Amino acid sequence: MTCLYGLHMSRINTLTTDRFHHEDDGAYLTINAHPVLLPPTLAQLIERQIIRPNRNTSLLQPPRTTEPRFLFPGRPPSRPRSAATIRAMMKQHGLAGISARNAAMIEAVSSLPPIIVSDLFGVSTSTANNWAGLAQDSWTDYLAACATTP
Repeated sequence: MTCLYGLHMSRINTLTTDRFHHEDDGAYLTINAHPVLLPPTLAQLIERQIIRPNRNTSLLQPPRTTEPRFLFPGRPPSRPRSAATIRAMMKQHGLAGISARNAAMIEAVSSLPPIIVSDLFGVSTSTANNWAGLAQDSWTDYLAACATTP
């Protein structure tokens, strides 16, 4: 979701199972009240995570409730897994983090107006406008901006 939609890890870790649903044309994940069509492979992975969440212990089972569960449950399962833990798991599996998010944001603002990107991905309008500026400039400007950022 970071690579495709530029979502911050702090947004991914709070996703709940009720945000995932199927329709006739595919599987969707609702992000900021907007259903987003998922690629089939990602949809299968999310569905598998919902059916069989990875738990390290049987002592911390989620309570039986009708409330939506976290897609990535933590300890206890009533709380989400930390963003740092998910980031470390991604790194362990060779998945890109911030560089993939940056590429996804540049792709998003290249094909959508910044106000739409702001609403869809939950970033501020000024952030979306800054990304749009980076996407329209040459790569040397982008690399220079990255070099000056700590």
